[in-house]
Amino acid sequence: MMEQVPGALGTNASLALRLGQTIFSSASLLFMCLDVEFYNYTSFSYLVTVMALVTPWSVSLALIDAYSVFIKCLPRQPRVLLIVIVGDWVYSKALSFLSLAAACSTASVTSLLVNVGTPYCWSKLCSRYQFSAAMAFLSWFLSFASTLFNLWLLPSL
Repeated sequence: MMEQVPGALGTNASLALRLGQTIFSSASLLFMCLDVEFYNYTSFSYLVTVMALVTPWSVSLALIDAYSVFIKCLPRQPRVLLIVIVGDWVYSKALSFLSLAAACSTASVTSLLVNVGTPYCWSKLCSRYQFSAAMAFLSWFLSFASTLFNLWLLPSL
C-alpha cells in the first residue's frame, strides 16, 4: 500500500504546485513576449524557449493531478505511477535546471541593461524583463519542489 506523501502525485498540494508552475511559466513567457525586442538577446530567447517547454509539461501534469484529486482516483498500477514519476523526474529535472539557467541569465542580462542605461533598455521594457525573470525563478522553485515530492513517492512503489 502506498503512503500518502504530501505534495506527491494526486494530492491537493501537488495540484497547487502544478498550477503554480503553469501560472508562473505562462506569466514569464507572456511578459517576455510582450515586446519583440527580446530576440536581440540570446538569454531572453533562451528563456522563451525553455518556458515554452515548461508550460505544456506543467499543464499536462496539472491535468493528471486535477483528475486524481477531483475524481478521487489515483492510478494504482505501479507501472503507470512509475512512468509518471520517472518521466516527471527526468523531464522536470532537466527542465528545472534549464529554467534556472534561463532565469539566471535573463536576470543578469537585464541587470546589465539597467546599469548601462536608457539607450539599450527603457524602464518599462526592463521592468518587464525583470518581472519575467522573477516569474521564471518562481516556476523553477515550484518545479523543483514537485519533482522532489514525487521522488519521495518512488520507494513506495
